[in-house]
Amino acid sequence: MTGFNTQLVHGQNVHDNQTGAINIPIYNSSTYAYPSATSKVRWDYERSGNPTREYLEKQITLLENGKNGFAFASGMAAIHAVFAIFKQGDHILVGNQIYGGTFRILNQYFKERGIEFSVVDTTNLATIEPAIKENTKATYFEPVTNPLLHVSSVAGVAKIAQKHHLLTIVDNTFLTPYLQKPLELGADIVVHSATKYLSGHSDVIAGLVVTNSEELGKKVYFVQNALGGVLSPESASLVRRGIQTLAVRMDRQQQNAFEIIHFLEQRPEVTKIYYPGIKGTKDYLIASAECQGFGGVLSFELAPKINASAFVNQLQLIRLAVSLGAVESLAELPYEMSHAELPPAERLKAGISTQLIRLAVGIEDSSDLIADLKQAIDFAVQHPVNKQSI
Repeated sequence: MTGFNTQLVHGQNVHDNQTGAINIPIYNSSTYAYPSATSKVRWDYERSGNPTREYLEKQITLLENGKNGFAFASGMAAIHAVFAIFKQGDHILVGNQIYGGTFRILNQYFKERGIEFSVVDTTNLATIEPAIKENTKATYFEPVTNPLLHVSSVAGVAKIAQKHHLLTIVDNTFLTPYLQKPLELGADIVVHSATKYLSGHSDVIAGLVVTNSEELGKKVYFVQNALGGVLSPESASLVRRGIQTLAVRMDRQQQNAFEIIHFLEQRPEVTKIYYPGIKGTKDYLIASAECQGFGGVLSFELAPKINASAFVNQLQLIRLAVSLGAVESLAELPYEMSHAELPPAERLKAGISTQLIRLAVGIEDSSDLIADLKQAIDFAVQHPVNKQSI
């Protein structure tokens, strides 16, 4: 059994390389020749399987300690495939703070096709059992919510789900298997937007799914093969390359996050900071027990008098953009950007105010990041009228 960092670098050999190349080649072929018409072949058509994609699928399975892995053309394609294993009349419990794109596909696609959903606060385990119905089949949630970084206990949710014979589905994008392995905590399916930390360079869109059983793996594979939302060989190779440096990137991102938090704590313009690594919170207690770290995303509230739009517009080094998990630092206003598709009342109900800033910390020198935040705060203080729009 090799160590995790070794697994990141070397993955799991698919034994399909005849050249001696140390990296799995990009097999850019849509179809494969049969030795004869009656031959039983491993590869026949790229939608059904590809050696480059299989390497990545085996690697994420190894890293998550699962049974089967699947690579999709986007995180949303992966989420779609997981929910597509359910049928009309099934009921699923969903965490009350999920990615806006997931909210959209559940409410504007799957709900119209007869799958029922109920929202629960998975950070409060007492809310789960009362919401279970006779037709409930699964729970779905993000262990670290976006953008407020509240933490749910995967082990706690999974224990309740197992008691009622439900599946536990976890979106592990924020933590990755480097910081948390949900399957080892009792989850049944793990989903990743590999666009984020796993690839880590803002240059590819990808999604991954890992199951804890062959039975679930067959169901996910059927959807993957039938609908065809597969990851291209070129993109699979980029994700593979990104995974090799996952640990070193996340170590630097977390180190930078703590140094930025220390700076923000000294600024009177910042009224609240959200990060699971801040001691003395319920989130810290759960994350400390179930995770190996706290991630590279933090959020903070600016005081009401501070022009939040002016602040983010003034950032010079930190880029104003959605997404996260890359080598460069990104900042956004969730109310106006990543969560804009939620109705305003839903945004406010979820604690997403107009003053909330989300910062996805990169691997730059922390001193440069802090200097950029300082000058943007100083600028926003001098321009307090919040009429500027992004």
